[in-house]
Amino acid sequence: MNPYYRDYADFLAGKFPGKVQKLPVDAGFSCPNRDGTLGYGGCVYCNNRSFSPLSGDGLTIRRQLEDAKRFFSRKYPAMKYLAYFQSHTNTYASADKAMALYREALGVDDVVGLVIATRPDCMPDELLAELASINRRTPVIIEYGAESSHDDTLRRINRCHLWQDTVDAVRRTAAAGISVGLHLIMGLPGETDDMMLTTVERVSVLPVDTVKLHQLQVISDTRLAADIAAGRESVDTMSVDRYINLCCNVIKRLRSDIAIERFVSQSPGDMLISPRWGLKSGEFVELLHRRLSQRSSRRM
Repeated sequence: MNPYYRDYADFLAGKFPGKVQKLPVDAGFSCPNRDGTLGYGGCVYCNNRSFSPLSGDGLTIRRQLEDAKRFFSRKYPAMKYLAYFQSHTNTYASADKAMALYREALGVDDVVGLVIATRPDCMPDELLAELASINRRTPVIIEYGAESSHDDTLRRINRCHLWQDTVDAVRRTAAAGISVGLHLIMGLPGETDDMMLTTVERVSVLPVDTVKLHQLQVISDTRLAADIAAGRESVDTMSVDRYINLCCNVIKRLRSDIAIERFVSQSPGDMLISPRWGLKSGEFVELLHRRLSQRSSRRM
């Protein structure tokens, strides 16, 4: 655990006896605000290739995991793995279909847990009960895309769910004994720093175990990029310095036992419009820790 906040490695160490690595898989799920169930086109900022550029290419879950394992096992032969269902909404299917995919992943040697990314309005009780059954034997972590606690923002970005959906999903999942993570985006259209910090405070009163946050990125081939280009939308693109200060304040407001998995996202350079900081995740964290150290020194 670093001296400034609980990190994700500390959270994982409390659940697994040795080193574990997330292995992203694409299970071919869709999304209810893409296929017309709730809406079309997805969230305004979303180009799924920006965060999972290597799709499953039609490969089975087992094949994707085995291929990914070979990459890590050469350097870390004792490594264990978490099957990370990342792309789109990974509970958006019948319980039987979803469970068959999860069981396929758990049938791969050295896969010791599941991480399932989904929307808070896509966790039916039937599936949650099935996942709770798995969790009694093998750890399951559910990551919900909350993005913001402000309903006006969620409507503006075409999220097609509200903050109360997140509150309900988190509480039901925690009550089922399953670890809960939330994903937040900093700098969404119309949001001030005070609004973002209010979201952090609202997260802190929920039974949440982990958070992932990152700066809003304007990505090519998205509705947000098109709306900005046409003058229909605007975003306040943060500098590195301002975002570091914001992250320091997030840490101060976040409940101390909640682990922070990440602060930034890195989309492929050929897709990213802004902000183009030119920093890798580790470089950003180093700058953040330096700022946190400076703040701590001034208080002494």
